[in-house]
Amino acid sequence: MRISRAEKSVLADWWFTVDRVLLASILAIVGAGLLLSLAASPAIAIKRGLPMFHFVERHALFALAGAAIMLAVSLLSPAGVRRLSLAVLAAALAGMAAVVLVGTEVNGARRWLHFGGHSLQPSEFAKPAFVVLSAWLFAEADRRPDMPATVMAIALYLLIVTLLVLQPDVGQTLLVSLVWCALFVLAGRPLRWLLAFAIALAAGLVAAYLTFGYVRLRVDRFLNPALGDTFQTDRALQSFIEGGFFGRGPGEGTIKTILPDAHTDFIFAVIAEEYGVLACLVVLGLFALVAVRVFSRQLGEADTFARLSAAGLALLFVLQAIINMAVNVGLVPAKGITLPFISSGGSSTLAVGLGVGMLLALSRRRPDPAGINRPGFVAKPASYGAGGAWPR
Repeated sequence: MRISRAEKSVLADWWFTVDRVLLASILAIVGAGLLLSLAASPAIAIKRGLPMFHFVERHALFALAGAAIMLAVSLLSPAGVRRLSLAVLAAALAGMAAVVLVGTEVNGARRWLHFGGHSLQPSEFAKPAFVVLSAWLFAEADRRPDMPATVMAIALYLLIVTLLVLQPDVGQTLLVSLVWCALFVLAGRPLRWLLAFAIALAAGLVAAYLTFGYVRLRVDRFLNPALGDTFQTDRALQSFIEGGFFGRGPGEGTIKTILPDAHTDFIFAVIAEEYGVLACLVVLGLFALVAVRVFSRQLGEADTFARLSAAGLALLFVLQAIINMAVNVGLVPAKGITLPFISSGGSSTLAVGLGVGMLLALSRRRPDPAGINRPGFVAKPASYGAGGAWPR
């Protein structure tokens, strides 16, 4: 089926304005996750007495649902993305409050709501909506100096961090804080404020270490492996050595038969053992391509909201991947953060689909009737955003 530029439809408009390079990169990550679930999941299912392809089928179901959400949300206008973010964040914050009050406690933490045999992690959905609304508040602070939007952005950040700490979820708190601080800098706020936030964040991490036993245990084991059981992280790191550059071959790995989280937190180690460091570099390259593509195209965007939102969502997507990979190679303590679209996980996959759908929507090229000059480009009638249409 061919779509003509002369065709007046939502689909045609989407096809000729969406960033196809960014879309292809994300779909490649989704496809890689489907393929790699075949390597990591069957052994876990057998170990738990489930049908061999239980987790593979589950991963495929959520991956397709996440991709459908991504494509549907990418059709929205920037105003539609803002409205959706407001609704999602309101529901997610209510869910996070419910988690603290009635959520099931697992290993000293309350992060999930359970109903009808299913579970939901509201904090996963709060993240992309929080990034978009924070970007909007920073943009409004520049557009309307009389509006205390920066103070509102700080209050919103403190609210979501408080709910995350009450669960407690230190890993997600760190991820959200890093992205929010990056938005703060990109919005041109004073660096002395950033220094104050950095000091507060460091103090918060120290407080988490002193307050939460599981945080102290993970950090102590990371700094001094002799203090306790570090089997999971040691075995994950060993997988990179055993896999070498080209891997032991599909189905030949052993880490998936040993680690209970091989299909979630440690799937990157499974990739290394069976497909080698080369495959890991390809996966890393796909995430890097998303970041480079977004930043290279959006930093020249005149719309402050679109620029900040796209940058924040890209950072959220890529930083989550980097943290997961860093845990697998032993660079940071275990965080319980998944590898987007590749790790098995329902809430995470659906929420990532929501976030990248917003990213695709905000990075689309739309007519600029005002013909506003863009940095490094000459304004043209009916030009598309920053620098014309996407290169094909």
